[in-house]
Amino acid sequence: MDTPLQAALDQIMSSRYSCRAFLDTPVPRAEVEAILAAASRAPSGTNTQPWRVHVLTGARLKRLSERILAVVRDPEAAAAHQEPYAYYPTTWVSPYLERRRKVGFDLYALLGIPKGDTARMQAQFERNYGFFGAPVGLIFTLDGVMAQGSYLDYGMFLQNVMLAAKARGLDTCPQAAFIRWHRVIAEELDLPAGHGVVCGMSLGHADPAAPENRLRTERAPLADWVTFLE
Repeated sequence: MDTPLQAALDQIMSSRYSCRAFLDTPVPRAEVEAILAAASRAPSGTNTQPWRVHVLTGARLKRLSERILAVVRDPEAAAAHQEPYAYYPTTWVSPYLERRRKVGFDLYALLGIPKGDTARMQAQFERNYGFFGAPVGLIFTLDGVMAQGSYLDYGMFLQNVMLAAKARGLDTCPQAAFIRWHRVIAEELDLPAGHGVVCGMSLGHADPAAPENRLRTERAPLADWVTFLE
């Protein structure tokens, strides 16, 4: 029988989802600080704690969004920007291709965007850069001297951020969409030389009326990906 603590933790993990529409309700700085302090207990190799977090609100969030969108909407300018690391594979194979497609199809269905409506698809994608209307935008960066292991550490830290937020009644959306524009972000945030963008994240109160927030992705059964050896 699960203890209350086990049940509570399972509920937090199972209820977390990528929120794509937020209310403009402010999140107090003290609450953001509490979330990040709790998340910092994530493990890291030899306690390196490689994460660095940039918290944007108000005018600074708006300015970064506008700078990125100005590049995104200029094909010539956009062509000069490339991802600093490969988040996704260059060749998609099964079952990853089908899972990826289903998320897109399900999201567009909820939003009433028909297949082939590239203008509305692009407009929806661009909402990433406005942090989906969230009052808090987080940009996570990493010192370039660190190696691949720090990305494993970072993943655990990011998960802690999302779970700590969920435990406080807040929602999040981790966003790899920001990494292509790392040079714009580095300039806007005045990052130290050699520091790169890992990802972004939206943080705030979910808009319960937004249809896209009804999206819940499926998870494969354990039999598909777990091997027990005795």
